[in-house]
Amino acid sequence: MERLDGGSAVPEALRGGIVALGNFDGFHKGHQAVVGRAVARARAEGRPALVATFDPHPMRFFRPDSPFFRLTTLEQRERLVLAAGVEAMLVFGFDAAFAAVTAPDFVTEWLARRIGAAGVVTGEDFTFGKGRGGDATLLKTLGQGHRISVDAVAPVLDEGEPVSSTRIREALRTGECETATRLLTRPFAIEGTVGHGDKRGRQLGYPTANIGLGNYVRPRFGVYAVRGRLADGRSLDGVANLGVRPMFDPPTELLEPHFFDFDGDLYGQRIEVDLVGFLRDELVFDDLAALAAQMDEDAAQARRRLAR
Repeated sequence: MERLDGGSAVPEALRGGIVALGNFDGFHKGHQAVVGRAVARARAEGRPALVATFDPHPMRFFRPDSPFFRLTTLEQRERLVLAAGVEAMLVFGFDAAFAAVTAPDFVTEWLARRIGAAGVVTGEDFTFGKGRGGDATLLKTLGQGHRISVDAVAPVLDEGEPVSSTRIREALRTGECETATRLLTRPFAIEGTVGHGDKRGRQLGYPTANIGLGNYVRPRFGVYAVRGRLADGRSLDGVANLGVRPMFDPPTELLEPHFFDFDGDLYGQRIEVDLVGFLRDELVFDDLAALAAQMDEDAAQARRRLAR
């Protein structure tokens, strides 16, 4: 699969394709339905299937001081849409110039001229263009003038409510990993490069791989049962602290997984860690011996949780 600059004309081989259009942060059940419709149409019509998305997220552009909220990095989204069967992902750089593009100009200049789309698939709640001036209904009307067919996919419901990135963020902020997993169809995962820490975990018998939280939404701080994926493809079960480590200074937001029965050097490697289950909140203990005893219990509980 190719990742393309959405500001440039797509290669000739990808023109005339069916384009799934949206932010797709998290690539949850609803997003999968939109991309799945685009792929199905493309296959039926003998056309390429593409995903068009935005980076940075428009909310980050319009509200730069908003709390961290991302569910996936661009790299994670790329892997997920590749697995869904698309040929290319177009990334529109969302800046002041792009924000000023009107809905009609977006259809004419981007979808018709630069992408050469034959069809577009979005969610029913999709908005686009300057001041959110366009919606799925307008997209259908504008598309007709350029022979671009438009499908608007209804929300996917879960327990009677639409699946949304907002619901997933709320679940993570309250430690409801099982809910997030159900809506995403996979555990929420944090990916990052392992850095050097202060070796506290090693001193306590639990060496950890320290990963910064970056722009990810902040899940409930505490201890989790986790599963890590290494760059070489190995999968490792473990237990992790996610938060600020209240017993140690300075307070730094980190994900610190300890992988069971693993003895290796992960420094500088990029790994992905699934949050499988929330175990407890971060706590302050009387001393390091009490902390070590609790870590033993956390590890045992994580093993039981991951074995289910």
